[in-house]
Amino acid sequence: MAVTDDLIQVSRRLAETVDALTFSDPVHHVYNPLVYAREPHEDYLRKYGGAQGRVLMMGMNPGPFGMAQTGVPFGEITHARDWLGIEGVVGKPAQEHPKRPVLGFALERSEVSGARLWGWARQRYGTPEAFFETFMIINYCPLLFLAQTGRNLTPDKVKAQERAPLLQACDTALRAVVEVLAPRRVIGVGKWAQGRARRALGEGVEVGGMLHPSPASPAANRGWAPQAEADLRANGVL
Repeated sequence: MAVTDDLIQVSRRLAETVDALTFSDPVHHVYNPLVYAREPHEDYLRKYGGAQGRVLMMGMNPGPFGMAQTGVPFGEITHARDWLGIEGVVGKPAQEHPKRPVLGFALERSEVSGARLWGWARQRYGTPEAFFETFMIINYCPLLFLAQTGRNLTPDKVKAQERAPLLQACDTALRAVVEVLAPRRVIGVGKWAQGRARRALGEGVEVGGMLHPSPASPAANRGWAPQAEADLRANGVL
């Protein structure tokens, strides 16, 4: 229980820190699911965050149809609700973009990245308990950034002077998570996440990488699961 309690405290500190940051054009809306989706996010941590010595997979930041809705990293609705069994009330962000409403578990749209990642976990391991014996999944940055049009903006698109304190807060939280979970390896899901993990953790932790399941990736669209497994094997995980 102490491990999950510590993870929740790290999450709450990060939520408070990044909530105080301000962003300007091209960012028009910022969603912080660690605040308005705290209940399901902490349900996820309580259910699956309790073991040390696993492989820590780390994504970049929430997607508008995944973690922004459920509070779960890569949290595509059906997998988060029906396979992982995550529950909790989902509120609303401080300022909601009309094209990107937060509907929580009532959202009917699937997120491709989350469906691919959790779908692979389900197919390969069968039960969440079997998967989480080996893995834990987090996101590096908890914020979703939206342009004026509603287009998703990744953290690297934020202005440099506004990005610096964000990265500092996320680096601090990642180091705290690693201290709590003592993972045997950290795997960045995508090159950006892998790079941030290496910068934040230095030489003290083994950091590898795997292909991101995003539909924006031609390589992922050619068959993400086999390539992800090959990446994990190359990292000595599978």
